[in-house]
Formats: sequence, structure tokens, C-alpha cells
Amino acid sequence: MKKILIIDDEVNVALLLSKFLIRNGFDVSTAASGSNGLEQLKNGEFNLVLCDFRLEDTDGREMLKQIKTHYPQTGVIIITGYSDIKMAVELIKMGAYDYITKPLYPDEILNTITKAIETHNALVEDTPYHTVSTGKAAQKQVLNGMVVGTSKSSKELQRQIELVAPTNYSVIILGESGTGKEEAAKAIHMHSLRHNQPFIAMDCGSLTKELAASEFFGHEKGSFTGAFATKIGHFEMANGGTLFLDEVGNLSYEIQAALLRTVQERRVKRIGSTKEIDLDVRIIVATNENLQEGIQKGKFREDLYHRFNEFTIYMPPLRERGNDIMLLAEHFLKTSNQELNRNVTSFAPEAIECFMNYRWQGNIRELKNIVRRAALIAEGNEITMKALPLEISNYKTPSYDYTNSYSEKQEVKEPRHDLKNAALEAEYDTILKVLKEVSYNKTKAAEILNIDRKTLYNKMKAINLK
Repeated sequence: MKKILIIDDEVNVALLLSKFLIRNGFDVSTAASGSNGLEQLKNGEFNLVLCDFRLEDTDGREMLKQIKTHYPQTGVIIITGYSDIKMAVELIKMGAYDYITKPLYPDEILNTITKAIETHNALVEDTPYHTVSTGKAAQKQVLNGMVVGTSKSSKELQRQIELVAPTNYSVIILGESGTGKEEAAKAIHMHSLRHNQPFIAMDCGSLTKELAASEFFGHEKGSFTGAFATKIGHFEMANGGTLFLDEVGNLSYEIQAALLRTVQERRVKRIGSTKEIDLDVRIIVATNENLQEGIQKGKFREDLYHRFNEFTIYMPPLRERGNDIMLLAEHFLKTSNQELNRNVTSFAPEAIECFMNYRWQGNIRELKNIVRRAALIAEGNEITMKALPLEISNYKTPSYDYTNSYSEKQEVKEPRHDLKNAALEAEYDTILKVLKEVSYNKTKAAEILNIDRKTLYNKMKAINLK
């Protein structure tokens, strides 16, 4: 369970926020002053600190300095009022992950905290590489949160990351959904000269045409209907560091034009402002679409493509990575044990055979979800066929031969008839199938499933699907 410390001298705000986060599965402590917050940090480890900028005995800037100096592996989010926006930019450059403005909105808080913990976990490795023992699959290397396999394609991926990271080249990362494009982008950032500066990730697939400009460039208070506060755009947040644009092929043509101007001029202007801000940002983009085909169809600007395409990295699908499958599975089993406080130590031979045979259309993301789910419902200390969803346990394929040959006999799994988890599995399978069809665009998936986006998030959380 992730531990969060809330530092806020408004006791009622801290109490309400604490109750909300506890209901969402976090272990939460509160402190009513900066000194009390530092005392609690001294006595226990926290994954994340939510700190109000204005405290009676200190301020957010000083707290951030203290936390980053003495507890560098703890992420920090600053809670600020409208008048503190300029200071929030400075705090992000000093190492804060993000800021949240008052009044606080539950969905925004939860989304920011989740992203902060995921990003910070990937960026806090002490060294570029560390070796992890993994039982049957021998050993693996972790490159700043990204598991480096032993397959030929994995070694080539590692070589390309190390080659381009020290440069300032813009990079396009190509690959199917779930292949780990964001983890590769983080690895590039952490191997670059910008590794001490912000890494800001932006999901272009979830952006509406109306919101895209505000998210990219920010806006001033009152610049349009609904602009109740000044907002810092992602370009400004990433200044000095790296901006990662995921699913860039989904951007509208109009936003692509505005994006091109910003990339060319290296300047950004918030909506409603006349002041231009100089930018020093490295851009890494990712897509699961064929951008060349998009250019031919008039859906993607060719000039923007060439601005981005100074270097291209291809992420191999999981089905092409051979023994890396079990390296990754054991890695996810270890992290799932830590998250769920379980002690599942291994995979049954028939489960390993299923994993090696399965096509993994959802790639690493699907593998991680399957292992996390199996670790949760496994009986005993081994993941057996009973803990696997039907789409894997009933997958029909030639029996896997570890000498890279296939037997002529087709192995057909016995169907399971227990009803204990039937409803859960049916919902899991339906949601996962739709998510794959829409390349994991949650807005589109919610429309197809005929539910709202919030309900989809709640259902994904209930069935342990991230």
C-alpha cells in the first residue's frame, strides 16, 4: 500500500483529503505544520508528500528543498492557491512532480497522485542499471524502471536508448499499445543531461480538441468561459527537461499547426496572455499508428513529422521477445507481492507454458495486468491455471517446446465450470477486449461500453485492471 503524507495547516482540508485517499486505497498520515511533517518523514518512509505552499512555520519552497535533500526518493506535489501559480512553476523546476490548485477536486487529485507515484517509481533508481534476482528466469537488468530482457530485440532497444539519450534529438517511439513506450522515454530522459529536470508525460489520446490548446500551452484566468484559474501548460511545466507526448497521432490538425509553431520557435504563450516564454524542452513522442500513412491521408502534418523524426526507436511486441516474457512476468510478480502484501513465489509449469504460447495482443501492459490479477486471487504460493483468466487458460496453440520446436499435437485446455469468479471474469474480458479495440483510449471505450468515463475507471479499479 502506497504511503502519503499530507502537510496542511488547514486541519479540515487535510482531514477531508485524508479520508478520500484512504477510501481509494492509500495509507495516509497528516501533519499540521512543516516541522511536524519533517518529523514524520524522519520516522517513516513515504512514497509521496502533498504539501500546502503556505504554512504557518515555513513555505512550500523550503519544504521541497528539505524533502529533496534528505528524502530524494519521496515525490512531492504542492497544493497552491490561485496567486501562487508563478511560484508553482519554479517549484516544479526544483523537483516537485506537479501542483494542485485550490479548491481541490477529487478526480484531479486522484489522477495526479496516481501519475506521480507511477512516474516517481520509475525515476528514483539509484543507478542507471541494477540487477534483480528472479528465480527460474535467472537474472534481469532494470534500466531506470524498464526491464531490460535478454532477447536480441531487447538488447537492440537498449543500445538505441543509450545511443540517443545523451543528445538533444527529438525521438519518435513506434510500437503497439502496451509495449512500454513511456518507460523507454523515461529511460532516455534519465540517461540524458536533463535527468535532474522535469519529465512530463501527456496522453494526447485523451485530449479533446477544445482542451488540447490549454493543456499544451496553458491559459490565464478569465481567458475563456470556465477558465477560473491560471493554468500552466505542459510545455512550460517541462521547461528545461523532457516532454513526452503519447499517442501523438490522435491530435487534431489544428492543434498540430499550433504545436509546430511552438516546436519551431521554441517559445510558448498561454491562452489569453501576450507574454511569450522561452522554451528549452526535449520532445519525445510515441504512437501506435503509422504516421506516414496519416500524412498521405492528410491526418498528420508532414512538417511536424520531420520536426519530431530526428531519431526513431521501434518497440518490439511482447510475442517477439521470447524468454523475456517470463523475465517480465517474474518482475511483475515481485512488484505485485509488494503492492498486495502477498507471498506468491512462482508460476506452475502449465502456467508458464500458457504464457509462452499466448499472443499477448495487449503486450507488456496486458501481461502486467494478468500477473497482478493472478497474484491477488492465487491460492497458495504458486500461480496455477486456476488463477489465469479464460482468454489465456483456454488459448489454443501448439504445445510450447523450450528447444524452439513445436509438437504436432494441438493442446486444448479443459474448460472450467466454477462460477465463483464468472461475473468478474466476464466483465474483465469485455472491458479488456474493448480497450484493445480502441488502442486503450478510455473515452472511446466508455462510449462503446455505454457507460461514462468515471464508471469505467471505477470498474477497471474493481477488477484490478490498470
